[in-house]
Amino acid sequence: MTKLDPARTQAYKQPQSVLVVIYNPLGQILLLERADKPGFWQSVTGSFETGEQPIQTARREVHEETSIRLAPHALQNWHASCCYEIYAHWRHRYAPGVTHNTEHFFSACIPADSQISLSTREHLRWGWYDRQEAAEKVFSPSNADAIRQLPQHWHIPAKFSAA
Repeated sequence: MTKLDPARTQAYKQPQSVLVVIYNPLGQILLLERADKPGFWQSVTGSFETGEQPIQTARREVHEETSIRLAPHALQNWHASCCYEIYAHWRHRYAPGVTHNTEHFFSACIPADSQISLSTREHLRWGWYDRQEAAEKVFSPSNADAIRQLPQHWHIPAKFSAA
């Protein structure tokens, strides 16, 4: 159950989230620049909502942040997660005393010419970056690690491959 603080108008975020590394058949990584922290780039991320499973959160967050509706089997569940300390400037979003978050990893391959429409409340701009540049550009160490590990989870659907 999500905790509420009577002084807050929103429920606290759950300390469980997803990170979805989106890439295209050219091997480029999609990154988004945060609206609340300009200069902070990341993959698609987001916290669980009450009753959600990780894969549901991943699909919802990809759509909310990019407007992309992934095909049924496009999302690759890495069956991996990490626990990290929540940055101090974002701890107010969580219940008092919550200091760590568990992040679950996913990836998805989409066409390089996919129409991307950002949630402007969350992100300022987006771009495709080669894997090394993307790993260096993201602010989160777990995001950088996921980008470096992407080749172990690479899955380019046949419909995207050259004939």
